[in-house]
Amino acid sequence: MGKEHALFEPGARGIRFNVRVCLVVGAGLSLLCALYAKILALLAVEWYTDGDATHGFFVPIVSGYVMWEQRTRLAGLPVRPSVWGAVLLGFGLMMLLIGSAGSERYLQQASFIVVLAGLILLLLGSGFLRVLAFPIGFLFFMVPLPSMVMDAFAFPLQLLATKTAAVCLFHLGIPVLREGNLIVLADTTLEVAEACSGLRSLQALLGLGTVYAYFFERVMWKRWLLVLLSIPIAISANAFRVSGTGVVAHYWGVEAAEGFYHMFSGWLIFVVAFLLLIGCGSLLSKLAQGTPHAVKGKGLA
Repeated sequence: MGKEHALFEPGARGIRFNVRVCLVVGAGLSLLCALYAKILALLAVEWYTDGDATHGFFVPIVSGYVMWEQRTRLAGLPVRPSVWGAVLLGFGLMMLLIGSAGSERYLQQASFIVVLAGLILLLLGSGFLRVLAFPIGFLFFMVPLPSMVMDAFAFPLQLLATKTAAVCLFHLGIPVLREGNLIVLADTTLEVAEACSGLRSLQALLGLGTVYAYFFERVMWKRWLLVLLSIPIAISANAFRVSGTGVVAHYWGVEAAEGFYHMFSGWLIFVVAFLLLIGCGSLLSKLAQGTPHAVKGKGLA
């Protein structure tokens, strides 16, 4: 393997950067940014223009913070370049070529994360990639899903929200008839549109649940369980919101159910869903005595 290097090394005035390692890593990251400059710029535009993708602005900030938080662990790791990084790097570049040839934005954008992971493995080694696995993997939340995938999930979620709302309204004594994604009331008809499918809140809560599980839970299976719990919680919260809209429309008219109420109820239900997820996390933390409630600076393993 040869002589090992570290990201930091002792110097006359204490600890300083290993210049050679930093130059190599800096050159690799510079080439990465040059290769993906246009793709990342278009991705930022998509975050700004698409209401379902605005959370993308916050994902790199969270990932960057987690990387910075891991600086002490990274400083003590030996640099052991791995040839497997070239394999991962080649796979990411293949994704980029296929995405560019087929004008598939998701493949192009997602390939950036794969290439980044490949560079870290190639230049620094598996130890660095293991520590940075979470912040790098979390970057996938910043890439909007393909419209084909969104459409495949949106309509079933619309139907589920409509069915659940119809059942809730019936048990509340409100005459209701469901036709597809339409809720027919006595004086009006409500359409559960694609925007009301809950897919946006599902994506956001899934991302928040992932961050919460990483920072506040040590046991791996509990982390995964928290992330998975965010899915039914988000779906149930959206169905409850649609039911509330039906109640308001029945008693106060469709005008009252639109506008400010529609926007405010979305934010309110999302906050309630996140608090419910935190409550589930607190219950999981109490399952094992002696497990700290908050752990920082820990990797995925």
